[in-house]
Amino acid sequence: MNSQDTMLQIIYTPIGVFHTDYTPTTGAPRQGILMPETKGTIEIYPQYLNALNTLDWFEYIIVLFHFNEVERWEPMVNPPASNHEHNFGLFSTRSPKRPNPIGLSIVKLEKIEKGILYVSGVDTFEGTPVLDIKPYLPSVDCPKSVRNEFMEKELGHHDENFINDSTFFK
Repeated sequence: MNSQDTMLQIIYTPIGVFHTDYTPTTGAPRQGILMPETKGTIEIYPQYLNALNTLDWFEYIIVLFHFNEVERWEPMVNPPASNHEHNFGLFSTRSPKRPNPIGLSIVKLEKIEKGILYVSGVDTFEGTPVLDIKPYLPSVDCPKSVRNEFMEKELGHHDENFINDSTFFK
């Protein structure tokens, strides 16, 4: 029996939807957290409103979402800011063209009003389905790694000013 014989179908139900000024025509920031001025909202569906209790205690949250505009996945990609002649394996990049098009953003939670999360640092299109929300916890979500920082530079995703700006966590 091979792994194809035991594959499961997994079905997720969105808990809400992003509302932003971005569309496939306009494009969206590569990493929203690097552009804190980008604003948007997340509309949480009524059956999930109680799950928002105490979320406003956090300044940053992790949002998992479905790349609903992605039509296919690619096993090899060349990151947009990369100067490399060769492609990288998809799993070593943050490309949206994934076999399971699940995205992850860390956004700043400005406020919550009537089931609407007002956020900044967004990098999603209007109408992007939200799958889950978790609090951002610096002690477990941001381990220090020299190797990963080196690869970040190699991939063209390194922003020295951002990484060294300790106010991000305050």
